[in-house]
Amino acid sequence: MTPFSLFQKLRFCICLLGLSLLFAHAQTPNTTRKDARLPSLGDGSEMALGEERHIGESVMREIFKDPDYLEDPILLDYLLSVWQPLIEASKLRGDLSAEMEQRFAWQGFLVKDPSINAFALPGGYMGVHLGLISAVSNRDELASVLAHELSHITQRHISRLFAQQAQQTPLMLGAMVLGIIAAGKNPNAASALMVGGQAVATQSQLNFSRDMEREADRVGYGVMLQAGYEGSGFVSMFQKLQQASRLNDNGSYPYLRSHPLTTERIADMASRQVGLSEGVNPQNSMPSNWGHLAMSARAKVLTKSNSDAYQLNIDLAHKALRNPNETLSNQIALLYAGVLSSLKVSNINQARQFLSTLEKLSYQAKTPEFSLQLSLLQAQFFYEENQPMLALGILDALPKSRAVQFMLCDNQLKLNTRDAKLACTLSLRDWLSAHPKDIHAWELLSDAQQKSQDLLSSIRSMAEAFALKFDYAPAIDRLYAAQTLSKEISKKTGLTKAQEVESSIIDSRLRTLLALRREQSLQR
Repeated sequence: MTPFSLFQKLRFCICLLGLSLLFAHAQTPNTTRKDARLPSLGDGSEMALGEERHIGESVMREIFKDPDYLEDPILLDYLLSVWQPLIEASKLRGDLSAEMEQRFAWQGFLVKDPSINAFALPGGYMGVHLGLISAVSNRDELASVLAHELSHITQRHISRLFAQQAQQTPLMLGAMVLGIIAAGKNPNAASALMVGGQAVATQSQLNFSRDMEREADRVGYGVMLQAGYEGSGFVSMFQKLQQASRLNDNGSYPYLRSHPLTTERIADMASRQVGLSEGVNPQNSMPSNWGHLAMSARAKVLTKSNSDAYQLNIDLAHKALRNPNETLSNQIALLYAGVLSSLKVSNINQARQFLSTLEKLSYQAKTPEFSLQLSLLQAQFFYEENQPMLALGILDALPKSRAVQFMLCDNQLKLNTRDAKLACTLSLRDWLSAHPKDIHAWELLSDAQQKSQDLLSSIRSMAEAFALKFDYAPAIDRLYAAQTLSKEISKKTGLTKAQEVESSIIDSRLRTLLALRREQSLQR
């Protein structure tokens, strides 16, 4: 299954087309502006940062609706643990300006798709396919892709492409959109759609230019090293992509189509790592890489949604146990996938067997990262086994990351006691005070409030989640419903102090969202 259906691709690509045309007509370049600072590599774009952010939000609105948009707190925590150091390194190097840091979202998200791909969107959004996480051998390889994509953002390549597209006629832009859609399915079909005099101009816009690719390689490599990752990850990732290219990419590597490799790019990266040995990187089988192996296995399982695929993972885990020549690293990965797949098919006994063996293997060389991932897997097992107290015992001892916070709440709600539900609600409110744009936190808070019979707050929290998805119509509908409920409570029993405060927030938020919806309508 592709990350977006053909219809869904068409829908948000048309949205992009409309916005790019809007900006082409609305903007006039300021040729008289003077700036004392030296220009960055990304300067020369005619698009303002706020406009670029708005385009990204428009695309994200469609992505949030897509069934392959995935919220898995454990895997997302891992992705962000690689992504955030790159952002910090980019700031230290001066590639990411203070204004861009403030104006852009810098939000990473997961796409439930087995193909090897990642993509940057205008405004600082980063999408990563599960297939990429499952294919890379270590954190360094994943960091190399993310650093490259981050550099496309910081060097404003996307904005510069939009500026180029604004010089094309609407007919050419329409052909480009159709080509992008077809390229997601069949590269040859994309070429067939680009006919006549528009073909060359359209094809040139499908991908970043060679200069932009080289720039993203060079800047991304520097960012990666600044963040503490090994530069060998860039080279070994290029080797993977080159091998796929030699095998005539069968569609599993859409990254090759949007970021085509050239001999020059490969040679440039190789020259930066003179003496890199061929073959398997020894790091891949070291205990320090076990945390990544666990997350790679998790990504492989989460791309599936049928019992046959889960059963295959279970069979492979059994085979790993019976094979005396299986490497310890492979056993770790296969057993993790076996536990998770067994839980997916509700085979608790099988999951327990794999988990017990995995725990024994981990004693041979524990590392902090793998110990954390194993603890989270144990907590997930106890949650599925309907033993929330055991899960809470494990989670309470862990650092309070996003995944841990949410898993604590899930188990507190499963306990279904007044104190547990209150604890969940309070912890989520604390989390949202520091992370007010966390969509899943608002959704989980809404669930906790509903189970605590705080319906007024529950409706408002769900409205906030919709608003953060830029889907203002359902958000407004819920706020209207909350207003109606508030009036009913006032007539029957009178509002408590907390309900009065909540009603006041609902009225204020409704006015804000109505204004945002009007603005959104004008921009279409």
